[in-house]
Amino acid sequence: MLAAMTTPRLAFLASPADEAQRALGTLLDAHGQHEPDQADVLVALGGDGFMLQTLHRHGGLGKPVFGMKLGTVGFLMNHHREDPGTLMARIASAEPAVLRPLEMVAQTESGATVGSLAYNEVSLLRQTRQAAHLAIELNGKPRLDELICDGVMVATPAGSTAYNYSAHGPILPLGSRVIALTPIAPFRPRRWRGALLKADTVVRFRVLDPYKRPVSVTADSHEVRDVVEVTIRESSERTVTLLFDPEHNLEERILAEQFVV
Repeated sequence: MLAAMTTPRLAFLASPADEAQRALGTLLDAHGQHEPDQADVLVALGGDGFMLQTLHRHGGLGKPVFGMKLGTVGFLMNHHREDPGTLMARIASAEPAVLRPLEMVAQTESGATVGSLAYNEVSLLRQTRQAAHLAIELNGKPRLDELICDGVMVATPAGSTAYNYSAHGPILPLGSRVIALTPIAPFRPRRWRGALLKADTVVRFRVLDPYKRPVSVTADSHEVRDVVEVTIRESSERTVTLLFDPEHNLEERILAEQFVV
């Protein structure tokens, strides 16, 4: 479909970083600008953090996103090339990667209900020096009566190479229809390393002692503090499409990460 677009309308979005702003000016001079809801393709300039911001802000439009690395991290981004004239050809030949985010719903001590999406991971973390005490249910069935830990997360395949991997979680292939449940510094059970779950699994965490051992939850960069229960499931409706240069597509990068020595 993208190859059939002779002159796709582009919406350029850039992080505040100087390098990204300079690239933005050059690209606007070469290609002009459209509003995101009027564009065919969104072009994100920055690092992975800015890409996630773009997906959270504009993912509901259903527009494909072509990212270029102009930040500190760029796993979800393509390389930036100085010549703005190559951009249209790159977009026309780009390979799509369809991502499905997680839906998080958190209940707080105050009785509030807060929802958010996560394209990388949802992580629960202790708020104080004391370890968190959590119970885990899968599809309504208790699986772990008490996990004593610094935290725990549920990661998507796209996010499995980020915080999840740093916490010794598995790297998941795109399209595997699997999510990772990964503990962060588990104390009891000491040898529990987490689990691989079907993507449609409903994961529920209960905070066992929320007053003495408060816990926060973060969906990508959206934090909710003092939670008592968190439910996570893969979205059944929302998807986003990232575009990658054929020689540097996301599936290949996820595979390559597993052979780094």
